[in-house]
Amino acid sequence: MTVDEAARVPVVIVGAGPVGVTAALLLARHGIGSLVLERHQDVYPLPRAVAADDEVRRILQAAGVGEEFAAIARPANGLRLLDARHRVMAEFRRTGHGLHGYPQTSMFDQPALEHVLRDALARLPECELRGGAEVTGVGPGTAGPVRVTYRDDDGEHQLWADAVLGCDGANSLTRQAIGAVWEDLRFEERWTVVDVRTGAEVRCWEGVDQVCDPHRPATFMRVGEDRYRWEFRVRDGQERLRELVAPWLPPSYDGDFEVLRETQYTFRARVADRWRSGRVFLLGDAAHLTPPFIGQGLCSGLRDAFNLTWKLARVLRQGAHDRLLDTYESERKPPARHVIRLAVALGWAMTGGQDGAAPLRRRALAVACRIPGLTGRAGRDLSPPLTAGPLVRRGVRRGLAGTHAPQPWVSADGRRAHLDERVGDSFAVLTATEPGPSLTALARSLGIPVLPVSDLGDDGTLAAWMRAGRADAVLLRPDRVVMDVVPAGGRDFTSAADWAALLHTARSPVPAGRTAPGTPLRSTTR
Repeated sequence: MTVDEAARVPVVIVGAGPVGVTAALLLARHGIGSLVLERHQDVYPLPRAVAADDEVRRILQAAGVGEEFAAIARPANGLRLLDARHRVMAEFRRTGHGLHGYPQTSMFDQPALEHVLRDALARLPECELRGGAEVTGVGPGTAGPVRVTYRDDDGEHQLWADAVLGCDGANSLTRQAIGAVWEDLRFEERWTVVDVRTGAEVRCWEGVDQVCDPHRPATFMRVGEDRYRWEFRVRDGQERLRELVAPWLPPSYDGDFEVLRETQYTFRARVADRWRSGRVFLLGDAAHLTPPFIGQGLCSGLRDAFNLTWKLARVLRQGAHDRLLDTYESERKPPARHVIRLAVALGWAMTGGQDGAAPLRRRALAVACRIPGLTGRAGRDLSPPLTAGPLVRRGVRRGLAGTHAPQPWVSADGRRAHLDERVGDSFAVLTATEPGPSLTALARSLGIPVLPVSDLGDDGTLAAWMRAGRADAVLLRPDRVVMDVVPAGGRDFTSAADWAALLHTARSPVPAGRTAPGTPLRSTTR
């Protein structure tokens, strides 16, 4: 084994999938270097994840690949529930632009996304990607440096990291290393996934179809100009693919039909019982497994990365207290569990389950789908507000705290830009009134801008949002969650004492970008 006691990096990321590479890009935006270790040499070439929502589009914007992703994405209409005869039971429409400034649903090809992310990583001197490097050991996960061992063509290697992010999927070695185990949320089914390219006039509403048929549940979506995906629950006996997809094709269609991939997956619903041990963290499928019925598996992993990376950067670069990192699991685990339960509920609605209550569930679904406004609310429930905690104003049951700020177009340096481009990558205060001396002093102590919404040149969205939330000012976190509020007629943030101690400490920060001597951080494959 090659052992170099000086081989130390700020962050080691295990796994170069979309979550791992996005985490590296986000850390780089905060000045933190990282080494990404990936056992495969290149991007897995076949389709997997295909859907992103507007919040995820905003995260990709923050990672610096918003425009590149737009070039490979296709807006979609949302989700429909169909009965066994393909009649529409309900529509969860997600059309137009959402709160975050992007289409509420976008379809894409995961390999294309991964190439976009890796190309961006290769341009950053703070980051290095080592392909063909299989991690063989992580830990112990103490408050100090973490030892990481890996194997490549040159043999065994050992290095030290100030933090380790386990983005290594459902069979995560990192999860095993910290002693985390799965909590089973009681959904497990075997499905066949088929990706197809065809020039046929496929019957499609430019969204996702979920067929709620207990005998043949299915999912269908258009991914690209001539790309489509079908998913069918596996049944005993052989079934011809053409017969399965026939309801979507022209009658007796016998034209081109290229199967890009046909494979079987076991869809599971699970959450790891712990997401952190010291400076070792779990993200994405290493921390939670979501059935794909609401298209939130990859989305949840990218939300993990956005929530954790700014906190980790604050600790490593600015010397904030390690207790700040405790908020990662407490903030992300409940929303992840919520999304999994939504996916499981839709899965049961589609399949009917295998017990005696299945007919009752199907009838209840049919009734629920007729309740005015229910489908609209369900479509907005994929990213619920954060509950009160150290980084969300305590004691707030309603209002803006814990929610995301909208992202309209604003004026920035004489051009139109998204709000986050104007605000930057750190905290920011938005004010609807003239800021008082104490608020200005607080912003100065944090080194963050105070931005009157009247000066941003938007269409009035921000002023209306703050007025509806009865707020004179809001403090935005780097992930654009409202951390605290100055209520209308108030003078100060109401809970600064709660969160200020987490953001400030007398400890010496770790120098950003520290690496082994003579080892530049760059994107490579071996």
